[in-house]
Amino acid sequence: MRYDQARELFLHHLTYSGVDNAKAHEIYHDDAVLEFPQSGERFVGKANMQGFRAQYPVAQVDFEPRQIRGSGDVWIGEGRVLYDGANPHHFVWIAELRGGLVQRETIYFAEPFPAPEWRRPWAEEGATWEPQGDLPAPVRGGS
Repeated sequence: MRYDQARELFLHHLTYSGVDNAKAHEIYHDDAVLEFPQSGERFVGKANMQGFRAQYPVAQVDFEPRQIRGSGDVWIGEGRVLYDGANPHHFVWIAELRGGLVQRETIYFAEPFPAPEWRRPWAEEGATWEPQGDLPAPVRGGS
């Protein structure tokens, strides 16, 4: 898969998440697998992924995509997600593709945290959350 195709897949899902569940899940194979390693959850099949997302307990999901990189059938997306306008949580989305659709997806989430003082001598500032390349500014689910 080329970058522009991976970008379209990623942004399609972000755009329709929380608003049009069926359209958001067009990017998956019927037998796709989604894992959240931090919680130990594994969802097997697009129907189970749609089922839990349809019951999601928030009214609005907004995304701030930062970067997409990868090649072939493995792509990584980074960004932040805001639930009902709350503080942003960082995410890393790893997609393994088959025939142009997601076969396996792994998502990691983390709350932001201040850098510890002891690392300051070796660190540079600059990990900004501006979209990289041709990614849009915030994506409001359903826009």
